[in-house]
Amino acid sequence: MKRLFLLFFLTSFCYAQDRVDVLLDSLTLVKDTGKELLISLEIADELKESDWERALHYIEYAEELADKSDSDKDFSDYYRKTAEIYYKKDALDVALEYYLRAYDYYENKDETFEKYTLENSLAILYGRIDKREKALPFFRRIYKYAKKENDSFLLAKTLNNLGTIYINEDVDSAMYYYNRSLEIVKNSDENNPLKAFLYANLGRGYFMKDSIELARQKFDLAKKFIENDGDARQKGWVYNSISRFYFYTNQADSAIVYAKKANDALKEIPYSFENQDAVNLLYKAYVLNEDYKNAATYFQVYDDIRDSLNIEEKAVNIEKLKLAQEYKTKDEIRQLKESKQRFKFYLLGLGLIILLLILAILLNRYRNRLQKTRLEKDLLFSKRKELDANLELKNKELISKAMMEIHRAEIIQEILNDLKHIKLKAIKKETQQAIDFILKRLEKETSASSNMWEEFEVSFEQVHESFYKKLLSKHPDLTSRDLRLAALLKLNLSTKEIAQLTGQSFKSVENARTRLRKKLDLTNTTTDLVQYLFKF
Repeated sequence: MKRLFLLFFLTSFCYAQDRVDVLLDSLTLVKDTGKELLISLEIADELKESDWERALHYIEYAEELADKSDSDKDFSDYYRKTAEIYYKKDALDVALEYYLRAYDYYENKDETFEKYTLENSLAILYGRIDKREKALPFFRRIYKYAKKENDSFLLAKTLNNLGTIYINEDVDSAMYYYNRSLEIVKNSDENNPLKAFLYANLGRGYFMKDSIELARQKFDLAKKFIENDGDARQKGWVYNSISRFYFYTNQADSAIVYAKKANDALKEIPYSFENQDAVNLLYKAYVLNEDYKNAATYFQVYDDIRDSLNIEEKAVNIEKLKLAQEYKTKDEIRQLKESKQRFKFYLLGLGLIILLLILAILLNRYRNRLQKTRLEKDLLFSKRKELDANLELKNKELISKAMMEIHRAEIIQEILNDLKHIKLKAIKKETQQAIDFILKRLEKETSASSNMWEEFEVSFEQVHESFYKKLLSKHPDLTSRDLRLAALLKLNLSTKEIAQLTGQSFKSVENARTRLRKKLDLTNTTTDLVQYLFKF
C-alpha cells in the first residue's frame, strides 16, 4: 500500500513538473510585467503540492514584479492568485489576509464579474472559519448579482454555500437552502458536481436529524452524479462524506469502499487534507471491522501524510508572521491617532476636574476641616501615583540604554575579531604593535560591558516583576536566549527593532520567534506570540 501511494505521488509529481517546464519556457519569453506575474503564480500553484519551498520562491518573485509595476491592478491580481494558493493549502488565515487586500482594489469600483468572484471567495472563506456574520453580507450581494445576471448556476452555488454555513447550527435553515438550490439545477443535464454536493449535503442534514434512510437515499444520488464527473477534490469530498455516513452508522464495509474511492480519486494530490481524511476513515473503518493488519497499514500512510502537511504548515507560518507584523504596524499607527484624539479630551476633562476641585476647596475650606484633610490625602495619593509612573518610565529608559550598550559591545567584539584577522596579515612589526594597542583598549572596553545582559535583566525585573519566574514555571526548557527574546517581545518591540538592538539580521530574529512559538506550544494555534507573553 505504501509503495502504491508513493507511485501515485511520483506520477503526479512528474505531471506537475512537465507543466512547470512549459510555464518556465513561457516566463522566459514574456515581456509584459503583468503577464510575467501571473505566470509566476501559475508556477507556484503547480508546485504547491510537490515542492512548497520552490512555490514560495515564485510567490516572492511575483510580489517583486508587482512592486516593480507599481500598478494597483497587478497588486490586486498578485493578492488574489496568492490567496487562492494558500486557500488550496488550507492556510485559511493567510488566504483571508490576501483576499482582503485584493478586495481593497475592487471595493469602491463598479460591479464586475471579478469583483463578485472575490466577494464569493471571501463569503466562502468566512463561512469556513465560522464567521457567519461576515459571510452573510457577501453572500447576499452575490445572490443579487446572480439574480440580476440571470445566472442560475451561480445562484444555485450561492444557495448551497449559504446552507453550508448554517449546517452546524441550524439544520432546518441549511436544508431549506440546499433544497432551493436543488430545485434550480435538478432538471439540468449539466452541473453534476454541484448536484452531487447538494445531495451529499442533504444526506448530512438528514443524518443529523436522525433520518437514516432518507440520508442513505441522498448519498446514493450524490454517488450517482459524481462518479463520471467532477475533479479530484470534488470526488474526494463527496466520497468522504458518504464513507463518514456509513462509518457512523457502523457499516464498516461500505465505509471502506467509499473511503477507497476517495483515496483513488485523490491519487494525484496525495498530500492533501482531503486525502488525509480518506486515509483516516480507512484506518478507523478497518479498526471497526477488526481488521487490524489493514488498519495498521493505513494508519502508517495517514501518519506520513500528516507529517508532510505539518512540515508545510511550518513553512506557511513564516508568511503568517510576516503578515501579522505588517498589520500590527498599521494597527499601532491607528491606535496612535486614536490615543492623540483621546488625549485632547483627557486634557479638557482634567482641566474641568481641577477647576471643580479648586472651587470645592474654596467653598468648603472654612466649613469642614475634615473635608480639607481628605482632599489633601487625595492629592498626596495622586502625587504618589505620578512618582510611580515616573519611576516606571525611568526604568524603561534604563532598559533601553542597556540594550543600546549591549549592541555597542557586540559591535566592538566584531571589530576585535576583524582586527585580529588584520594583525595576522600585517607584515610590519610596528603595524602589529599598533593593532595590539587598539585590541587591548577595545578588550578593556568589552570586559567593562560584559555583564550588560545581567543589568538589563535586573532592570527588566524591576518593571515586570516575576515575568521570568512565571514563564519558566510553565515552560522550563527555555534557554537564556529564549528568555531574552521573550523579554524584548514583552516590551512590545517589533522584529525590526529587535534586529537593530541585538545586531542580528531580520531573518534571524524571525527564525528565533518561530522557534520560541514552537517551545511555547503555539505553532499549530492562531494565538499571537506577543499577546501570549503579555499574560505573564
